[in-house]
Amino acid sequence: MTAGSTVTIRGLAKRFGKLQVLNGIDLSLHSGDIAAVVGPNAAGKSTLIKCLLGLVRPDAGTMSVDGHAIGADWTIRAGIGYMPQHPSFPENLTGREVLRLLDDLRGATAERDEELLEAFHLESELDKQVRVLSGGTRQKLSAVVAFRYQPRLLILDEPSAGLDPLASGILKDKIRQAPSDGATVLLTSHIMGEIEELTDRLVYFVDGSIHFDGTLDDLWAETGERRLEPAVARLMKARVVA
Repeated sequence: MTAGSTVTIRGLAKRFGKLQVLNGIDLSLHSGDIAAVVGPNAAGKSTLIKCLLGLVRPDAGTMSVDGHAIGADWTIRAGIGYMPQHPSFPENLTGREVLRLLDDLRGATAERDEELLEAFHLESELDKQVRVLSGGTRQKLSAVVAFRYQPRLLILDEPSAGLDPLASGILKDKIRQAPSDGATVLLTSHIMGEIEELTDRLVYFVDGSIHFDGTLDDLWAETGERRLEPAVARLMKARVVA
């Protein structure tokens, strides 16, 4: 089975006008990791993701996936599965047409993972235009697309947002299985309980900088807390006081 990707970020910086959004980020993700990035709004999490996807060009620093520099070799994007917080598909296409279009872009030889499509029971929804799909159904379709081509790197932004408890549980099981299926996972979530369910590694962002990167046991030791929500609250409070 193919191993997940190794992601290396060094000195990543990005400014929008006078606002410094990323301030010298150093971060490594290793094959098989499930790492959660958390922090207050406008901390830089979304900009980091957009840089990894090649949607935003950083002002300084380097990013590589398996030793290939992002921006120099765009073929690495074929190995990335992305689930945005607010999925957007062509409104006039049906769900089936969306999948067919993506399959055509990937080519006939691309291996496809149909597990989520079946687990979500989406077949009956695929012939409806995207414009009439509920928010939860769009989110399911987005999850199907993210996992469909067996990516080596998964980037999941608030993956359970809008999902009912049953669908959320199905997706969480799939995320937990991802390292065994050959993927490295980077996710963001405002739901602390979800993070505790899915990962043992937390990266805490504030003002475009990383202020904590370690296991949950490391976090308990640093904050004196044994639950994620109060532990992260302590990190936030310590930053405000500082």
